[in-house]
Amino acid sequence: MAQIIKVLVVDDSALIREFLRSTLATQPDMRVATAADPYLARDKILRERPDVITLDIEMPRMDGLTFLHKLMAAYPTPVVMFSSRTQSGAEATMKALALGAVDFVAKPALNLREKLPALASEIVEKVRAAAGAQVRRHQVSPEALRVPDKIEVDQVVALTKSPPRPGGPQVVLMGASTGGTVALEQVLCRLPADSPPIAVVQHMPEHFTLAFANRLNDRAQINIAEAKDGLLLSPGHCLIAAGGRHLLLERGAGGYVARVKDGPPVNRHKPSVDVLFRSAVGAAGPNAVAVIMTGMGDDGAKGMKDLHDAGALTIAQNEETCTVYGMPKMAVQMGAADRVVPLERIAPLLMGLWAESRGRSA
Repeated sequence: MAQIIKVLVVDDSALIREFLRSTLATQPDMRVATAADPYLARDKILRERPDVITLDIEMPRMDGLTFLHKLMAAYPTPVVMFSSRTQSGAEATMKALALGAVDFVAKPALNLREKLPALASEIVEKVRAAAGAQVRRHQVSPEALRVPDKIEVDQVVALTKSPPRPGGPQVVLMGASTGGTVALEQVLCRLPADSPPIAVVQHMPEHFTLAFANRLNDRAQINIAEAKDGLLLSPGHCLIAAGGRHLLLERGAGGYVARVKDGPPVNRHKPSVDVLFRSAVGAAGPNAVAVIMTGMGDDGAKGMKDLHDAGALTIAQNEETCTVYGMPKMAVQMGAADRVVPLERIAPLLMGLWAESRGRSA
């Protein structure tokens, strides 16, 4: 018998509470309680000891961010935020993830009642993943609901048979999902201004990636921006894939160029880590360094194996420091990872490889 996941839904909207309750209650391994505000939630947390909490940001009496901060200090619990797709909602969600939330679901801005059902499978998937997340004190399967067919990277980006030779300029490619916003911040903010060019895919919808890039840019020594088509990846710069668009790498006369394209979700994600990694096989091959980090699912594992086979150096975050050990685990199981390292070792490792690369080219 599957272990029961106890979920507490905290939202001041009766419509949202009922939608989340009824959606999650259809799962045989979930038991759901609700609370209209953080004060009522506090009592239910002490009584029910939930495994996962879904949390709105804008609520009366106490906002979701204040409650999250108190919760993670007193009773660390996996939290999935249910937040607006607006720009202000995106910025608040970035703060929530920094405070310890595991993941988020973007709430439709208009026609809420009509658009909510389309979020059902995403909510179930993220709550179930959050139940297994590792959270720290802060200083059943989805078949019951219809889900779209999974599109593999082979249907979107062909694998080149002739990757470049070694000796070209180095480029770093990074992919992450659940828990990735905090993990990426820890890595990128430890890099000095003189760093290799970096391209990042973090699973996020549109609007949220711009807020994420701006937040990182304010904290990092390197320049970080949301990717736009045709931008050059140069040393000391990092491009974050735009939500709702795939990011691909192309080799141009002046270096590596970002290509931002529409297309179907790959592994149910857009942007997809596999798409970025696969495109880099032909653009960079053995001159790439690929990093796969915390996240549920398997997006990025196949693309990393392609890069590994093309001679790139590949790095996976270890289980102990992952919020969800899904994507790195799949890469390791496929034999795609040359090195498995804790989160705090990734930035020093990248800089060591960058120094070696420049030494060889001098």
